Amino acid sequence: MNLSSMDYFITLAQEQSFTRAAERLHITQQALSAHIAGMEQELGSQLLLRRVPLELTYAGQVFLRYAQEIQRNLDSMDREFSDLAQAQAGVLRIGVSTTRSHAVMPLLIAPFQRQYPKISIQLAEGPNDALSERLTHGEIDLAIANFPEAVPGMELVDFYEEEVVLLLAGELWNALAGENAQALSAAVEQGDLTPLRDCPFLLNQRRDIAGRLASQLLTQAGIIPIPKVESNNMETLLALCAQGAGACFCPENLMRMTLSPAQQNALKIFHFQDHTRYQIRFGYLKQPHLWSVISNFISFARQSAHLL
Repeated sequence: MNLSSMDYFITLAQEQSFTRAAERLHITQQALSAHIAGMEQELGSQLLLRRVPLELTYAGQVFLRYAQEIQRNLDSMDREFSDLAQAQAGVLRIGVSTTRSHAVMPLLIAPFQRQYPKISIQLAEGPNDALSERLTHGEIDLAIANFPEAVPGMELVDFYEEEVVLLLAGELWNALAGENAQALSAAVEQGDLTPLRDCPFLLNQRRDIAGRLASQLLTQAGIIPIPKVESNNMETLLALCAQGAGACFCPENLMRMTLSPAQQNALKIFHFQDHTRYQIRFGYLKQPHLWSVISNFISFARQSAHLL
């Protein structure tokens, strides 16, 4: 069995589909299927249950664990020798939520690559809560996320503080609050969302921080929100919010990056003091040798944190 066999199997386990895995590997589906069948014959064990989606047998799970460990060790060896040669080259795989990627990564990637032109960046975007798992499985080298204070097996480094704010069009707020807008505004920022009981909401998924905080604040206020629109795409929700379609909980830095100054000025923006502020951290697996590209990217990004 060769290393390509392990790479093929890892990709297949990730994609849970011969079609998608073959496309990603740039080989035919028939070739991949024959390759996996040959591995099963060599190992004397069935590795997959061929259904939709594909499932790993217990033997497949065991093989995947060893294959991922071998792949991680080979990657570590390649990177350590790259550091010895001071090559500063390779692919850095960064996991980040889709929302945070839009707000943060454009400010970092281009200037970083001007300084390190031989480094390619591969972004893996997904929900904040899924990034730890992807890091543990070796699918990414570095995660930018709202981690707990400590995660077993991981090193965490503070990056910047993020804040979720509540946004709605000024005209919509005036229609809801009437003549008491000033007093009600102060009440909302203290966490009393009663004035928004009849407000339509533009809601994000709960696996992301903004969606989770929105759910907590609304539940604490005893409000069952009227979902005007639900979407995993925060940029879509922001555009709808700017048009007056409803209220939206959103990271403030994303709002500043996405909407024009004129659109921002037309919004009513509510801050909730420390209740919706949280630390964004870098996370990477503890390892005998940390690839210098990871540490260089972290240092570069922290020096640029004032831009966020």
